[in-house]
Amino acid sequence: MKRKDWLYWLLLIISVVTVVSGLVQMITPGFVLGIVGGESTPTSRHFFGIVGMFMVLFGGLLLHALTSAAHHPVAVFWAALQKIGAFAAVSLGVLRDLFGPLALGVAGFDLLTGLLIFLYWRSIRRPGAGGAPGGPR
Repeated sequence: MKRKDWLYWLLLIISVVTVVSGLVQMITPGFVLGIVGGESTPTSRHFFGIVGMFMVLFGGLLLHALTSAAHHPVAVFWAALQKIGAFAAVSLGVLRDLFGPLALGVAGFDLLTGLLIFLYWRSIRRPGAGGAPGGPR
């Protein structure tokens, strides 16, 4: 049985927020680009919408892994990598003046979330914690 401590519940909320914000970004990429100070062109809106789709997919992956009866350390591991990658990509966008300084808050949130997901992953990958033996270590 899964231990549902503060970290589990926090990541559950974050996964739902990631799915919802990804849907908003996918459906209205120009709106989100305006919030983060990005230039809104047909090309940037198209690609920002694609990024939103991946937010939905990885947020859904984490949500599924958390709400499933079994532990899924591989899915949790990849969800953490996605958040760390998002941090790097958004930070690079700010450094290249593609996004405004407000986007650093988004990047910081992604970094913190990625680290929290890695913390959760470490707790479930141990054989005694119900994690799958032979998963990523």
